[in-house]
This record gives sequence, structure tokens and C-alpha cells, in this order.
Amino acid sequence: MQEQERFFNELVRKYSEQLYWHVRAMVGSHEDADDLLQDIFIKVWKALPSFRGDSDPFTWLWRIATNETISFLRKSRVRAALSFSRVDAEAERVADPNPFFDGDEALRQLRKAIAGLPDKQRLVFTMRYYDDLSYEQISEITGTSVGALKTSYHIAYEKVKAFLTDPD
Repeated sequence: MQEQERFFNELVRKYSEQLYWHVRAMVGSHEDADDLLQDIFIKVWKALPSFRGDSDPFTWLWRIATNETISFLRKSRVRAALSFSRVDAEAERVADPNPFFDGDEALRQLRKAIAGLPDKQRLVFTMRYYDDLSYEQISEITGTSVGALKTSYHIAYEKVKAFLTDPD
């Protein structure tokens, strides 16, 4: 048990910040990302006994984080639909979590563009753009072929580019 605890602590120490930013890029808000990160590490702790070491710990963590984040986004979308919230309003909330935020307008527009992407495209885009992962790493994490990932990224890139050139 002590070795498992040491390994877990090492994972938390080594990957917490990267995982936070990976999740934050997907969900937009600090509060949601922070809550999700806690949930992710609880899931990692519970799954640790079944980790055989066949895959890289980084890939294993990213797979868990990605799946948890996608589940969160799906639940959020269902809640929004049940409360009759518009998708645009939800994308706006995610892109501008703090109405008093006085940041760079271009960054805000980029976040809005990314928030408006379908989950799969947002995932691939953030993993390539923010996390700087290779298509092979993303493929291992998501279980999607490299070719399909390249296509998703290209489509996402074009949508983001179109949004940024004409955000209305």
C-alpha cells in the first residue's frame, strides 16, 4: 500500500498542473476545472490497483481526465437542455466565466471559438493546441485513429479560424 501511495503522490506532483490546464481548456471555468481535477485524482486513486504499467502513466492519466471531462460536459449539456438554456449562452458563460475579467479580447474570442466546438473537435484541438500532444499520443489516449484525429483537428481549426475572422 505504501508503494501505491508513493506512486500516487508522484503522479499528483508531476501532472497536477498539466492536467488542470488540459481540463480548464475543455470546460473554461476555474471552478469546474478545479472540481474535476479532484474527481479525476479520486478516480485515479481508486483505479491505481488495476494499473499494470502497460501504458505510460501520462497516457493513462490523460485518458481518465479526458473521459471525466467529456462526461462532465455531457451532463452539463443535459442540465442546460433541461433548464432550456441556449447553447450560445452556455458557450458564452464558459468563455467568459468572470464578467469583470479584463483580459485580452483576442484570447477571449479564441476561448469562445473553442467553447463552440463539438466535444470531440474541442478535445482534439485543445490536446494539440494547448497540450502540444502528438497525434499518436492523442490516439493512444482517445482510442481514435491518427487519420480521424487529423481530420477532426483540421475541421476544428477551420471553424476556429472562421469564428475569429467573423465572430458574429
